[in-house]
Amino acid sequence: MTLACIIIDDEQPARDELAYLLSAHGDVRVAGEADCVSGAVKAISELEPDFIFLDIQMRGGNGFDVLSGIEGMTRPPLVVFITAYDEYAVKAFDTHAVDYVMKPFSPERLDRSLDRVREMTSLKKDVQIRDALNHLVQQSNTAKKVPVAYKGRILLLDPDQIVFCQYRDKTILVHTRKSTHALHGIHTMDQLEQHLGAGRFFRNHRSTIVNFDQIKEFSPWFHGKYHIKMKDSRATELVVTRDRVRQFKKLLGI
Repeated sequence: MTLACIIIDDEQPARDELAYLLSAHGDVRVAGEADCVSGAVKAISELEPDFIFLDIQMRGGNGFDVLSGIEGMTRPPLVVFITAYDEYAVKAFDTHAVDYVMKPFSPERLDRSLDRVREMTSLKKDVQIRDALNHLVQQSNTAKKVPVAYKGRILLLDPDQIVFCQYRDKTILVHTRKSTHALHGIHTMDQLEQHLGAGRFFRNHRSTIVNFDQIKEFSPWFHGKYHIKMKDSRATELVVTRDRVRQFKKLLGI
């Protein structure tokens, strides 16, 4: 039995590398490729692959936008996430995806992922796959509340209220447009990044996570860094570190 797949990634070298590694597997056929959300939804609808390799971050949207676009398919594909960045975010979804594979691709890791695809394909029922796909979409669309300390009580913030979060003096501070609160019950920035999930939050620095929708303006800065200004009442200025600039620009679509 030959399994047809589509590779969805906005970087040609990444698609080429994955296609090359897949060529070593006689029972896997690359039926198509896509480099954007709309192209991916069209290719999946037309080609009806058995499974897809789906990048999380893409220009003009993300992998979860693709899942939303194919939510109503009669015969949905299995999903294998591929990503260079969002390991913690992807772990929040991997119970309903077949697998996730980190870039750069390892042949051994890809082999294990394909074994899972083969196993799931032999057992799968279209209804079960649709249920899993629907759950992925619901998770991506449902942001978790963020607990913070407030006047001796615990206040639950909607993620949309958050401008940025910052680790300072052994405390994670959550900044809204007009106030600042100490985070409650989440103790590390990695845990907070996982809690917020894949979406509009971006780790611009090891000690800072910003809400992408709350960035007012940005500009290139010294030594390959970027300077960003937030929309809070203080117009807080933050830095995108050099190692995170590539992902920042990718989210902007530039």
